[in-house]
Amino acid sequence: MPDEELSLIDTHCHLEMGQFDPDRGEVIKRAKDAGLEAVITIASDLQSNPLAIKLAEEHDFVYCSAGLHPHDAKDFNEDVFNRLSEWASHKKAVAVGETGLDYHYMHSPKEKQQEVFRRQAALAVRKGLPVIVHSREAEADTMAILKESGLTKGVMHCFSGGMKAAEEAMSMGFYISFAGPVTFKNAKGLKEIALEIPDDYLLIETDAPYLTPEPLRGKRNEPSYVMHIAGELARLRGVSARDIARITTLNARRLFGIGEMPEEGEIAYGIRDSLYLNITNRCTNRCSFCISLHSDYVKGHRLRLAEEPSVRKLKAAIGDPKRYREVVFCGYGEPLLRLDAVKETAAWIKKTGGRVRINTNGHGNLIHKRNILPELKGIVDAISVSLDAHDEETYKRLCRPVFDRAFDAVVEFIKDAKQYIPDVEASVVEGEGVDIGKCREITEKLGVKLRIRKLDIVG
Repeated sequence: MPDEELSLIDTHCHLEMGQFDPDRGEVIKRAKDAGLEAVITIASDLQSNPLAIKLAEEHDFVYCSAGLHPHDAKDFNEDVFNRLSEWASHKKAVAVGETGLDYHYMHSPKEKQQEVFRRQAALAVRKGLPVIVHSREAEADTMAILKESGLTKGVMHCFSGGMKAAEEAMSMGFYISFAGPVTFKNAKGLKEIALEIPDDYLLIETDAPYLTPEPLRGKRNEPSYVMHIAGELARLRGVSARDIARITTLNARRLFGIGEMPEEGEIAYGIRDSLYLNITNRCTNRCSFCISLHSDYVKGHRLRLAEEPSVRKLKAAIGDPKRYREVVFCGYGEPLLRLDAVKETAAWIKKTGGRVRINTNGHGNLIHKRNILPELKGIVDAISVSLDAHDEETYKRLCRPVFDRAFDAVVEFIKDAKQYIPDVEASVVEGEGVDIGKCREITEKLGVKLRIRKLDIVG
């Protein structure tokens, strides 16, 4: 958005490696100049652990991990474990790893890799740290060891597995991190997975000096190149690079405990080139698929409000409405519960040259016990109504409305909206038991567009 900085965290690189010996200082400066909020340099062998700690001590925005890569599992013994435990206790060590399994090169025996992986997983549990997991051609054993470890936080680094493995990892609380390969032209399968990962589980990394992203392949990789990975993820997911930066930075702060988390809910928040207004967290539905039931965040924005904003605060938060493609009443609740605030703010937006859209559950008439749509004429350009089912029974099961016969009222609201608002659409989340074909029949009969939303994809 216009006044929002692009800030990223490279969650996985190897600044301590010899490839950076000639110009390590310049590489770190370029990362800082590029706007990176933090860089995590990942230890992987006995020599790199103390070097990673030294770099973290020398640079305020550099953090480190403590770990032994599966390639080097053959070097593991009790003395090494005690040293790993000591390194993991450093104040700037934010994770255990890089650990895991690599059955492609087999630089260490399979059984030794598994033993060392288990020991480091146990160390992470004991230290209360996330684990950074390397898995190559070893999905089944990796998942089995993670499950038995009891770990509930970590990251699948430089993810290259299938969607099943990603879903299994996320079910255990693990993030999915993408590196340079997601930018490669022939990485079709990886790109498809990158599109499907929910915002709350997405991370970004360079794995520098390896896996340089397009369009810089052939050069040594470095943390500042994370911008190119962010750009490709933004393209794939249909959002802006700022959105990707905000989402992944928030996730990295949450996982690694670095930086500050937002303390207050936002009342105006940007996604792509639109501005969304979060004017209430109250709702007349309690939809089983609503993100507000399990997260305070949408696209990296904290939306849990301490209090509902006044119209004056809304106007101040919006600024100049013409800066945005549209201003959308949306947020974590049902905006038409605050009809007067919507009407006053929308009229002001229109008067100052902006465009207004409302995202609603279609309960406005039920809430106010009258047809409110004529009151929106001339001040609302578009409205999106959540249909979310093909019949009353399914709607009750999925949306759990406070009103009786709410589904019929929603359909009637969509039908009537066409008389007063130029652009009307209905939306449906792909929930269990929802017949999309029948939903389409309903909207075609009503003469409105249907937008199908995937479960867990919001904003």
